[in-house]
Amino acid sequence: METYLMPTQEAGRDFILQKITGNIVMLNLLRFRAVADYSASPELAPDQPVSGEEAYRKYIEHTLPFLEKSGGEIFFMGKAGKFLIGPTSEIWDVVMLIRQKNVESFMAFESNREYMAGIGHRTAAVEDSRLLPIVEDKTVYHVNY
Repeated sequence: METYLMPTQEAGRDFILQKITGNIVMLNLLRFRAVADYSASPELAPDQPVSGEEAYRKYIEHTLPFLEKSGGEIFFMGKAGKFLIGPTSEIWDVVMLIRQKNVESFMAFESNREYMAGIGHRTAAVEDSRLLPIVEDKTVYHVNY
């Protein structure tokens, strides 16, 4: 089974070329490793092995100040599992929604060197993931909320 941990250059280019304006919400689906794999970032490894979930907590603790400084926020994070409608082979541990005020602030956050210094916690934690940018469009179904 193919796994996805980081965007490809093509996906990143296509995301920028959409010229999205205004708020953007990132839907994250995350599956954690049973034991975090710090082989790509040994300098971040804890003294004792930790679960992928614990490594992801370390990533969130590191990330939140940079996310908030860029104008972003985690506005939902919850435990997941199997789809009610969808592939039975895909099981996710966490669903997370992150709101950014615009694409530019998201890109500034993602390219921040201090933030990137802790990305190894995410790499160690995550076995597979999905990231779907979502743009609010109240006109699609004429929803008033």
